[in-house]
Amino acid sequence: MDNIKNGWFTESNDLWPGQRTSLEIEEILYEGRSEFQNIMVLKSKSRGRILILDGIIQCTEHDEFSYQEMISFLPLCAHPNPKKVLIVGGGDGGVAREIAKHPLVEEIIQVEIDAKVVEVSKKYLPFMAEGFRSPKMKLKICDGFEYMRRHQMEFDVIVTDSSDPIGPAVNLFTESYFQLLKRALKSNGIICSQAGTVWVGIEHAKTTIDNCKKHFNVVKYALASVPTYPTGQIGFLLGSLDEGNVLDEPKNVFDENESKEMGLRYYNEDVHRSAFVLPNFVRRVFQF
Repeated sequence: MDNIKNGWFTESNDLWPGQRTSLEIEEILYEGRSEFQNIMVLKSKSRGRILILDGIIQCTEHDEFSYQEMISFLPLCAHPNPKKVLIVGGGDGGVAREIAKHPLVEEIIQVEIDAKVVEVSKKYLPFMAEGFRSPKMKLKICDGFEYMRRHQMEFDVIVTDSSDPIGPAVNLFTESYFQLLKRALKSNGIICSQAGTVWVGIEHAKTTIDNCKKHFNVVKYALASVPTYPTGQIGFLLGSLDEGNVLDEPKNVFDENESKEMGLRYYNEDVHRSAFVLPNFVRRVFQF
């Protein structure tokens, strides 16, 4: 626990050179190692409970909803009828929680390779792990790559809730991964993947976009605010096999009462449209 000193946890990684994020900690709730990674859950003074994998903050109780809602509802609402959804990763359960809220979704398959993350999340992060209790959900502890190879042309939407592009997660940003996603989708399918921050990683994001463009007819990049993440922002890569799909125009819209009933705190139709409005320096690099 070298990253906890004098009551403060500090996230430091070469992905974000020259900067660190520190949070004051009240209690270490869990610390251990699975077959794949180090797992830590902390109770912080200002951000509630925190999930940390291999020293990198994955989500905090304070602001996780913005990430979970956007990575889920951007593709779900861009699709006219998202009945069957695949989640790759997402072992904390937050994405499953959000996808299960969508009234048109009938079946959710989640493939997560690390059973320990699921176990720890159920015990220490119940506000996210509630997603696993949905009757729409089927959780499979297995390799997502192998699962998709065996299940082709099945899904309306595939959401990849990955960690950052280091270690095994590097494979989730490659051209071959997008080819695998394409084959697992129905003909009008949509994907959405976590795609880093443009403030310290724009070239990697561009490479990921270029890899996606080789297999998807429509590719877009959207932004959301997540204060705890480095730079306070995260990006999402969306791709559609339907060349006529305007991804930044929601096909499913919820009124205020529906949003409240669904527990949506960040996503709405205006946020959907505005998320795809990019600053000039990003447009020029991504060539959108």
